[in-house]
Amino acid sequence: MNREWSDLNKTMQLQIKKKETYEMGLSSLFALRKQLMDTILSFYQELSREDFDAIPFLGAEGYHSKTIAYSLWHIFRIEDIVAHTLISGDTQTFFAGDYQRRTGSPIITTGNELKQDRIADFSRQLDLDGLYSYLSDVRASTERIVRGLAFEDLKRKITDDRKEELKALHAVSEDEDAVWLIDYWCGKDIRGLIQMPFSRHWIMHIEACLRIKNRIRGQRRRIPTGADKG
Repeated sequence: MNREWSDLNKTMQLQIKKKETYEMGLSSLFALRKQLMDTILSFYQELSREDFDAIPFLGAEGYHSKTIAYSLWHIFRIEDIVAHTLISGDTQTFFAGDYQRRTGSPIITTGNELKQDRIADFSRQLDLDGLYSYLSDVRASTERIVRGLAFEDLKRKITDDRKEELKALHAVSEDEDAVWLIDYWCGKDIRGLIQMPFSRHWIMHIEACLRIKNRIRGQRRRIPTGADKG
């Protein structure tokens, strides 16, 4: 794990546990998310469309076995669901911003149910401009919600009503590889959700994206000069 990201995440977790350091904890959270978002933005500048859709670790176990496009969708789709449906109780950015149309996505879920062949097909269908617009809007809306939370709110549990609202939206697949997320999220308090979908989850998947990026570049360097000319 990136040492700087890991240390900042640990600092944030300690800070939000105490009322007197809570505001500093939010500052640490947003600083971490900015660093991670800068890395996400660098992908857009440095990678080709084919790179976003590539699975260089096909058949591997772990987050790096996906595509970068899928990983970004997954990070922010989860965050959107948790921030709006479970914490704030309002409309997800995905629906409010007409992002199924704007991203060209064939699904409205987190994508946990997709297997590797479907992940590749799914990734190729995504409009990258629409996807990056979605990432930006979700990040901004989540941070507005978090800024509005008092320290006392962090002990609040997700209500049964919110859990049922989430189920009714079908934003989490009923596939066994996805449906467990509902109980997982709803078993946490707000502090626990900040510590996972809003921070550590980003780190895990973005580090996997960097591993994918490095493998793609390594493969490209091993192609002999002129090999593409027949």
